[in-house]
Amino acid sequence: MPAIELKNISNFICRDISLKIASGELMALLGPTGAGKTTLLNIVSGLIEYEGSVLFDGAPVDELPVNRRSVGYLFQDLALFPHLDVVSNIIYGLKIQKRRVDEIEARLGEMLNLMNIRHLARRYPKDLSGGEKQRVALARALAPSPKVLLLDEPMSNLDILTRETILGELKSIQQETGVTTIYVTHSQDEAFFLGDRISVVNEGEIEQIEAPGELFHHPKTEFVARFVGAKNILKVSVIETKEDEAVMLVNNGSLYQPAEIRVKKYPIFEKGKEINMCIHPENITLTKENEAGGSNFNRIRGKIVNRVNNSNSLKVTIDIGGMELHAVILKNLVDFKIDENVWVRFAADAPQPLCGERCRAPYASRRCLNEMRSERL
Repeated sequence: MPAIELKNISNFICRDISLKIASGELMALLGPTGAGKTTLLNIVSGLIEYEGSVLFDGAPVDELPVNRRSVGYLFQDLALFPHLDVVSNIIYGLKIQKRRVDEIEARLGEMLNLMNIRHLARRYPKDLSGGEKQRVALARALAPSPKVLLLDEPMSNLDILTRETILGELKSIQQETGVTTIYVTHSQDEAFFLGDRISVVNEGEIEQIEAPGELFHHPKTEFVARFVGAKNILKVSVIETKEDEAVMLVNNGSLYQPAEIRVKKYPIFEKGKEINMCIHPENITLTKENEAGGSNFNRIRGKIVNRVNNSNSLKVTIDIGGMELHAVILKNLVDFKIDENVWVRFAADAPQPLCGERCRAPYASRRCLNEMRSERL
């Protein structure tokens, strides 16, 4: 299966996008509606015009028409032919390729078994459930043995249980076939479950490219941070730097009390520098106002302004004066009430710096960590 490279891709939405996808990799394109994710799929498939170059295994395919790029495309609306039954939908691409009858029959059998839809063979799309249509559409995309598989928000119209089932099956099939895959979604959960790496797309540009864990814990821009759930953004000024930590003054709005925090040191920290730090809601703990105790660092006074029950957890919004922070805590730990005064607490390694630079090259966001390690040697 080919490696894919996009070099300086631009058109009416995309702005000088460069991206490398390894052979057999599943790259998730994550971003809001209108960010340019589907446009990138259409560029890879050759459906729309663009400037720049698309390469498969280092060879440009820009002059190749759609039917010669060996791309399987699963559209968001699935685009099953309503007048054809399941079998005819699946073998449609094989007939276009003018495969021999025995080859078509063999490949059809493989797809029916792979997607577990043999019992649906003679049904028409109108007689299929959402999950069944999904399996048929995926079988049709895979039947011609494409070198590249493009999936455009295929789970958007499925219920939660069906989506979870199909996602698990899709992940297994992609790993089994080894087909190089680009998966478009606006769902963080889907991207983090499926993607070997994730590219966050915003307004026609790639904000950051990372493995799921790295992206979650080390977002580099405020957009990425908020999109992966780290919506607590603290504006801070660096007061002092030490060997392993930095002391910072939080200067969001008018805090109830001035707050100094101590955080893990990064190379970009310099005395007097202002920077944004993000914190995931799960990394925040709350204590009652009369249970303060401990260090005065990494402790900010606030008031509960909202609480939402969510299965076993409690989503709490805290006004710290001039801004709100969000925390996710287990219900059985402590009961917090609206208008109650609390202390917001977090560990020194919880806040992550937002350097503001779009990390387009693979592993670029690890550069900061590598520089930090080299300083210690």
